[in-house]
Amino acid sequence: MIKEMIHGLREMLIFLFLAIFSKATEVKAYTRGGLIQEGAAYCLSWRLAVEANNVRAWRTVPSQCLRYVETYMLGGQYERDLDLIVGQILSYVNEIAPSSDGMDAWILDVDDTCISNVLYYRGKRFGCDPYDPAGFKAWALKGGCPAIPSVLRLFSYLVQSGFKVFLVTGRDQETLGQVTIDNLHYEGFIGYNRLILRTAEFKGKSAVAYKSEIRRQIEEEGYRIWGNVGDQWSDLQGECLGNRTFKLPNPMYFVP
Repeated sequence: MIKEMIHGLREMLIFLFLAIFSKATEVKAYTRGGLIQEGAAYCLSWRLAVEANNVRAWRTVPSQCLRYVETYMLGGQYERDLDLIVGQILSYVNEIAPSSDGMDAWILDVDDTCISNVLYYRGKRFGCDPYDPAGFKAWALKGGCPAIPSVLRLFSYLVQSGFKVFLVTGRDQETLGQVTIDNLHYEGFIGYNRLILRTAEFKGKSAVAYKSEIRRQIEEEGYRIWGNVGDQWSDLQGECLGNRTFKLPNPMYFVP
């Protein structure tokens, strides 16, 4: 009980710190006359286009959108969007009556679906800096990614409801396997059916090809995939997608 309280306090302090930092560095998106600047309006349109997958293969967040994305991620709207989406997922879950054969499955992505990398991307100007594979690996090896609370609630509900949950990630199994297992366990992701990481077999393959093959293998084992949740469109495209897909917001980076 004490451990859970300490863990909860730790997460609350992390997000409180980020919110305070964001407020202290926020650039006002208003002109002297009180009208929203064109830059802020553009960034809102850009984020909507990104989430709708109308902007594809983008490498970085537009530099003029740094403060907009920072405010979105840390100012409360990101969490509100997640809560609404997870509420829709739960409504769908409650329409399903799991079979007694134990073969009803859900697939969840890991990074910025189950656990958050916002702390890392704050140092990368919320995606305005180019992707840094070595930097991200060093961050992931610390095993300090906090759980995304709304998704942790969804995960726990799925497990308690009798679904088999597969966590499928593009993280490298050889170098990040154990630290990812430990990170997920510490953050409360306990009881999943299997954590699947990228092996040498899939090196060089796109996320769409890799995750399509993993889902195909899961279906060939006899599982029925009722839902697939991820923050990237590449989590939700390709083959064997399941009965429904759910896209979580992420305006910080794009995985092809």
